[in-house]
Amino acid sequence: MAELSANPAGGSRDGLLGRFSDTLWRRPRLLILLLLTPPALWLGVIYLGSLFALLAQSFFSIDEFSGVIVYEFTLRTYRELLVPAHFDIILRTFIMATAVTIAAAIVAFPIAYYAARYARGRWKALFYLGVMLPLWSSYLVKVYSWKLILAREGILNWLFETLHLSWILNVYLSLPIVGGNSLSVSATGTFLVFLYVWLPFMILPIQAALERVPHSMLEASGDLGAAPAQTFRHVVLPLALPGVVAGSIFTFSLTLGDYIIPQIVGTSRRFIGQAVYAYQGTAGNIPLAAAFTVVPIVIMAAYLWLAKRKGAFDAL
Repeated sequence: MAELSANPAGGSRDGLLGRFSDTLWRRPRLLILLLLTPPALWLGVIYLGSLFALLAQSFFSIDEFSGVIVYEFTLRTYRELLVPAHFDIILRTFIMATAVTIAAAIVAFPIAYYAARYARGRWKALFYLGVMLPLWSSYLVKVYSWKLILAREGILNWLFETLHLSWILNVYLSLPIVGGNSLSVSATGTFLVFLYVWLPFMILPIQAALERVPHSMLEASGDLGAAPAQTFRHVVLPLALPGVVAGSIFTFSLTLGDYIIPQIVGTSRRFIGQAVYAYQGTAGNIPLAAAFTVVPIVIMAAYLWLAKRKGAFDAL
């Protein structure tokens, strides 16, 4: 009893650990500072430090004769990005990322709308399982599986032959830009694999945004005489747009920086990720690789600025 009365509830506790605990309890800002300092140091030193080091490398150049990096400030490396061969890589990657993002939004919207409006109980659990299940499997396994599916001896080609529609596939593969010897070595194959791999990152933000749309607004739109198409265009789509933009942040940025999918499925035409890997590893031209890395950073910075204005971060 004497010990309990000597240390009443709310009083300071004996010992260094007790006094430290009391200090944190009285000063919550100090507690927050201590909790945030380790991850902030990790982010600042490891991530931002390496990023700034990479950006600094982009302002150097490489001596074409000796292959040695010249540590003098110059914009020569950035001018090399405007060479037709390099600019073609940037343009190809940007077009692919845009196409994948638009296609993912078109495919994901009806799936997300059904999950948000109609799926209940077990069906909603099945929806989440179906969307998340591909994310649990190995990235490389999925890519190589699609390479087998799209190959000339794959199941997709067999399906066209079974339906006597091989001539349609052959005509499509004969097209100059999107075609190739088979779908597994064509730009279309790269597009399909990108779309499959990144689709869950588009479905979930759209589904979250659609669940925030009050059902009463849809009923009010119908009561005012709006057709379903008008309700979708003027009510559902504007309210779901932040979710679409939020999902596009993932699909667009992941497509911009990926180099594994174009390396395994597709043509020999390079994307930005492949160019960075080749110039940094094989060619040893680190300044040019760093300059290529800056391109998606600049594109995504502009894209995130637009996404913030659309309120996309509210749907993340």
